[in-house]
Amino acid sequence: MAAYKPLALMAADAEDLKAVSALLQDAIVKLGDTAYLPDERRFVFMANRYVWEKKPGFLSPGLRVRTGVHFDDVTAVKARGVRMEAKEAFIDILCTDYDGDENGGTITLNLAGGGTIALDVEAINVNVKDVSPPWRAARRPKHETA
Repeated sequence: MAAYKPLALMAADAEDLKAVSALLQDAIVKLGDTAYLPDERRFVFMANRYVWEKKPGFLSPGLRVRTGVHFDDVTAVKARGVRMEAKEAFIDILCTDYDGDENGGTITLNLAGGGTIALDVEAINVNVKDVSPPWRAARRPKHETA
């Protein structure tokens, strides 16, 4: 396996959040690995992130890596179409959106199957960090095109 450099980045505005969205596309998250910490104003999760930034070889399905993500300045979390209490269930992140301005808004995690997790935030303040060595993915994610 070619050298892999772990990802560590921060997002502080809507443009940065677009990069986070691209990097988290197709990340798989066990609901038991999510938590809203209201006293810390933080929403956290661990994900098995598909490594989109490293092109797979011709016959390779690519890589996944364990990644920690935390959103700070979170004032509320609302789930739609997701049973957050189903701790053994998995979700697949498709993308993140932001509706707001520099004074706050809502970051929405859009999930495969149509569910969402919406984070009301006072500011965009996101940290993403790979925390494991990569492993070979079972397959490369595929999406239907419109």
